[in-house]
Amino acid sequence: MRAFVLLTLASACGVSAASNPARAYELAGQVAPEAQASVSLFGATFPFSATTLTDARGRFRFEKLQPGAYTVAAFVPGRGEARTTVEVGPAAADSRGRVEMILRMDEAKLWPDRGPVVSTRELSIPPGAWKQYAQAQKKLARHDTQGAIALLKRAVEAAPQFAAAWNNLGTIAYQTKAYPDAEKYFRRALEADPAAYEPLVNLGGVLLTLGKVEEAYNFNLYSVLKRPNDALANSQLGMNYFALGKMDLAEKYLLEAVRLDPAHFSHPQLLLAEIYLHRNDRTRAAAQLEDFLNRHPDWPSADQMRAVIAKLRKEASAGRQ
Repeated sequence: MRAFVLLTLASACGVSAASNPARAYELAGQVAPEAQASVSLFGATFPFSATTLTDARGRFRFEKLQPGAYTVAAFVPGRGEARTTVEVGPAAADSRGRVEMILRMDEAKLWPDRGPVVSTRELSIPPGAWKQYAQAQKKLARHDTQGAIALLKRAVEAAPQFAAAWNNLGTIAYQTKAYPDAEKYFRRALEADPAAYEPLVNLGGVLLTLGKVEEAYNFNLYSVLKRPNDALANSQLGMNYFALGKMDLAEKYLLEAVRLDPAHFSHPQLLLAEIYLHRNDRTRAAAQLEDFLNRHPDWPSADQMRAVIAKLRKEASAGRQ
């Protein structure tokens, strides 16, 4: 069996919204241990942004969600931020369309709170630009992508040093497959604030997508060094090593991404399966694909992938590994 079969099965990106386009879902969660926090929800593969505060017990809720993969980020002042991926869709939801989750503030995975540090660049951004940025987030919550883009462009016109707005434009461009624009916006964000993390890791990702593997490596390595507990950074560095033909290092960082966020939207299990197939280790390849389907039950090509898993297990048991 050839390894490229798995990449073909992975060509569809995320949960298919077309599987149940009319239905809206609800995400109900709780921060553990209990704490009051701000919780943000981001579309992992499509433009969306929403934020809420938990109650005193750490409970939160987001309603009227489209099916798909989301990043959930909870920030507890004085402790830090925890992030994880959650799948919202028919297989994950109950009969009422509700998906329930617990977001654990695992000390070993937290991005620590550095305190109330505000950069001089942020202080120089005029209130009008901040207002346009905030309004853009509301547009994204209502799935008005073009309205959000227009507001963000006004914000960076008024304040070219507004790194968060440039990064937001880059994220939207990436999610809508305008990759050269995404690269341009992420570079502008880093020019505005060279210390900013989000455009750093995002630029590493879009350079990989554009096939600029050697250039991407520097950004992806630096991202892991800055935030070793970020699943995205580890996954991208693993992909980078894979593209460079360094399979042992690719495996190391992809496994770390799985440890940090097993359902991560970058799907590290798929590339791990590729690595194990290159080594003719059908048992481990099948295990990674099975783990992937357990965490992404609404995957569009799930039936084909199950057939691949069955074939791999049969070949392994027959001693052809």
